[in-house]
Amino acid sequence: MERVVQFTGPRQVEVAEHPRAELPPGHLRVRTRFSGISAGTELTAYRGTNPYLTRTWDPDARLFREGSAGIQYPVAGWGYSEVGEVIEVALDLAGTPGLPHPGDLVWGIWGHRSEGLVPAERMIGHTLPAGLEPLAGAFARVGAIAYNAVLAADIHLGEDVAVFGQGVIGLLTTRLAQLNGARVTAVDALDSRLETAKAYGAHHTLNAITDQVAESIRDATGGLGADLAIEISGAYPALHEALRSVAAGGRVVASGFYQGDGIGLRLGDEFHHNRVQLICSQIGGVPPQLSNRWSVERLQQTFLRLVAEGQVDVTSLVSHTIPAADAADAYALLDERPAAALQIVLEF
Repeated sequence: MERVVQFTGPRQVEVAEHPRAELPPGHLRVRTRFSGISAGTELTAYRGTNPYLTRTWDPDARLFREGSAGIQYPVAGWGYSEVGEVIEVALDLAGTPGLPHPGDLVWGIWGHRSEGLVPAERMIGHTLPAGLEPLAGAFARVGAIAYNAVLAADIHLGEDVAVFGQGVIGLLTTRLAQLNGARVTAVDALDSRLETAKAYGAHHTLNAITDQVAESIRDATGGLGADLAIEISGAYPALHEALRSVAAGGRVVASGFYQGDGIGLRLGDEFHHNRVQLICSQIGGVPPQLSNRWSVERLQQTFLRLVAEGQVDVTSLVSHTIPAADAADAYALLDERPAAALQIVLEF
């Protein structure tokens, strides 16, 4: 039997069992070891706020259409940060160059399930780098999200960069921005995460609740403001404060997954008067100006290489490893006590 984590309604989680499916041609069967939970995108489905639950995405028009839902409960197999062992390869794939073999550890996306049937073309180049512990492979996608935001920011050596949100992706963004030559100010509402941000390369830290963030950043930059900011938390007040914090003509990269109406975001204020550039970073693609050289696949592979080289630490971000059977407890923890967790990983 295959076990699949699914949402049966808002804040309702179960682990369902299904008969094991036959392996189709052109696919690999991967037995899952670890699957990382996204505290952003996945919680929107868990809470019932994801736009796909009330509207349908039209990929041709690239618009959401009202009137019908793109997904409905039960929402099964969400998750995009998996690591597992190849246990079966379809017979028609014999001799395919670069394909993982049975016994190889691979990373990829097949959701929170005990086994994944994955198209072979998605697994070429996805063998875990030598010497990298398996748990680290669960960070390929979240690392790519952070990497994509840093590419979109177009950081230059010595620039002042504010990173709003110091959850897992925000901490990785802080580290990558620092590696890219930035002097980083990390902003979050939790002092514990700000302490971790210092270890990840933040030059300054500011508490979003107790500090005057924009004013402090301007004071620290001689009145200029940050050259750019990256907002990774998905909170509209944080995006507004990021817009307030950058210099006239500065840049803000919005990399969070914002839900509902923009309460707390006032575009007639600093955004308008300082002519701030607002750029969206979303992992469905890379910045257009880099698309001839970069791809999402390269983002993931390069990030894991940086981890394997010791330039980025990911395993210390894992606060909880929870058996997949207890997935409901994992989501409740992220939803109700986010200060108590960073990266939660389901173990199959």
